[in-house]
Amino acid sequence: MENESVAIIGAGIIGSSIAWRLAQSGVHVTLFDAGTLGGETSSAGAGMLSPGGEFEKPSVWFDLGTESMRMYPAFVDELRTATGVPVDFQICGCRQFVETESARRRAEFQIRAGVRVELTPDGLFYPMDAFVDPTDVVRALRVACKAQDVAIVEQHPISEIASEQYRAVVIASGVWSTQIRVRHRGQPVPLPPVKPIKGHLIGFQLAPGALGPMLRRGHSYVLQRSNGFLVAGSNEEDIGFDRSIDPKICDEIHHHAAELFPPLANAAPCARWIGLRPFSPDGPHISRVDGTNVWLAYGHFRNGILLAPLTAQRIAGEIAALPR
Repeated sequence: MENESVAIIGAGIIGSSIAWRLAQSGVHVTLFDAGTLGGETSSAGAGMLSPGGEFEKPSVWFDLGTESMRMYPAFVDELRTATGVPVDFQICGCRQFVETESARRRAEFQIRAGVRVELTPDGLFYPMDAFVDPTDVVRALRVACKAQDVAIVEQHPISEIASEQYRAVVIASGVWSTQIRVRHRGQPVPLPPVKPIKGHLIGFQLAPGALGPMLRRGHSYVLQRSNGFLVAGSNEEDIGFDRSIDPKICDEIHHHAAELFPPLANAAPCARWIGLRPFSPDGPHISRVDGTNVWLAYGHFRNGILLAPLTAQRIAGEIAALPR
């Protein structure tokens, strides 16, 4: 028997943002997580919001990323106002070191698409790029969801669910999404594949304001939060759910980060950690499964934090519009 509640499986930034938006629409939501709200990939992210630097040619990723970036300031302001929780979000700009001809081609395409970008002697500068501290966002989303009476059920892994028990079901479990067996009226619901791509990050405690704009070359980047904590990343490894930290990889990231920002050469990292990014060949998945009441919200790879406002708006809007 269907009821009026929506079940969201996965309480990362994506799932929690959807829960918040649905609850604002008057929908009763139960938010499930096998661990704790925001305790996995969401809290491991650096929080770089840089669609121009991330996507160098036309793609669905570029379109989604630039649209979600435009939504970010209002998203953060609303979270702060609704909860009173400080969220470290800054539009600080990003210098992208790119070979001259490649920089010119990228700039021409992105300017036509409405992205603010400037050609520089050593690449590109994106004045509207930003960062957000994902741990702040997670903390604020917990408060926001509770204020809207979202039922948050933690330490509750779900291996199987019958979608007809709910008004709608949202699968937002990142790299673990396809481990859930979903059935709709007795029939299995096929879920697009997803796998973890491991990434190392390292952190340094420096004086606030030491860095200035974010710096990036390829997959190497540095950004500094308002409290002085500087994040350097990252690498990609397709090795399953391995969570070990490799000191050699951390040393390589340190070396590349010091090339971007020389003061790091003589600085010692105060933190090392990994994140498991959800890669799906046809991702990101932000849609309803045809013929069912199941929505997908996973496969965002390196851009789950960036795409959270857009994903939440789209999926919550579609579910809230369902006839009662």
